[in-house]
Amino acid sequence: MCLASDHIFHIASFFSERAQEELFAPVGHFCSPHRAAPTGTAERVPGGYRVSGTWDYCSGITHATHFIATAMGPAPGADGPPVPLACVLPRGDYTVLDDWGGGATLGLQGTGSNSVRVDDVFVPEHLAEHYDWKAFAMPPDGTPGYRLHRNPLYLGRSLTIYYGGLAAPVVGAAYAALDEYEQILRTRPTTVPPKILRCESPDYQRWFGEAQSLADSALAVLVAAGSGYMAAGREWERTGRFPVGADVRPRGMAQQAARLAADAVDRLFSTGGTSAAKRGSRLQRCFRDVAMYRTHIGAQAELHFAANARVHFGLPTPL
Repeated sequence: MCLASDHIFHIASFFSERAQEELFAPVGHFCSPHRAAPTGTAERVPGGYRVSGTWDYCSGITHATHFIATAMGPAPGADGPPVPLACVLPRGDYTVLDDWGGGATLGLQGTGSNSVRVDDVFVPEHLAEHYDWKAFAMPPDGTPGYRLHRNPLYLGRSLTIYYGGLAAPVVGAAYAALDEYEQILRTRPTTVPPKILRCESPDYQRWFGEAQSLADSALAVLVAAGSGYMAAGREWERTGRFPVGADVRPRGMAQQAARLAADAVDRLFSTGGTSAAKRGSRLQRCFRDVAMYRTHIGAQAELHFAANARVHFGLPTPL
């Protein structure tokens, strides 16, 4: 739900008032995965586009009201070579494929990260926007969303939002694992005599305390990343400057927050006892979910830290 719901930000930042009213107003609820890989096509037709393609790993699609597909096609109102377009489709205009859950992956069984297929569906032009959200040139008067809402949150710099949305569930998993670990410590005795509750054991106290500090640090860093992002938006209102570098730095903080949270889960799982590894264990589920997060490109922090440095030094870099 986090990965799908945070794309409200992109609609509110980059799409027109007409589009936002159409997407947000009917029921007041909008939830939509966005698959950034342009694995579809958008053929221009009168009034919009005919979109086709298949997109994998569309997290949240089983709970979604819409789907944002990235497809290659001519930019709205322009000629020239194809560009990536973010095309918004309502539920009913796409097919959710049965290729997620049911034990198909190590973890994240409930994320609804199914693939989506779109077969020659019409998307009106006002629901298709050029997808250049990671490193676009900020207009002097801001994005359509800023002009509409007069809120610097909707200036559209997207890296902190994308990676913060990935980090938030990992931080949540750390706290869920900590709660489960506390229950184990309060109710189970130590394995080695003298038999005492684990919460009375200096070893378990040390492991709990370390994981607690890691989780608390992760949350503090993630919140600070959000605060830094908002401060950059307010700085743009004063000076007209919101460079990509002001977005990659809080992105790096969000990635560090996820690292700290994942380390907390590792500590808790590895010291939680063999029963924690049994199928059905809540601690096992936290461990599996975090292990799946670590396979995501957004978790490969070293790649992004190098990109952050290139941005800092003014060198060309993919983001």
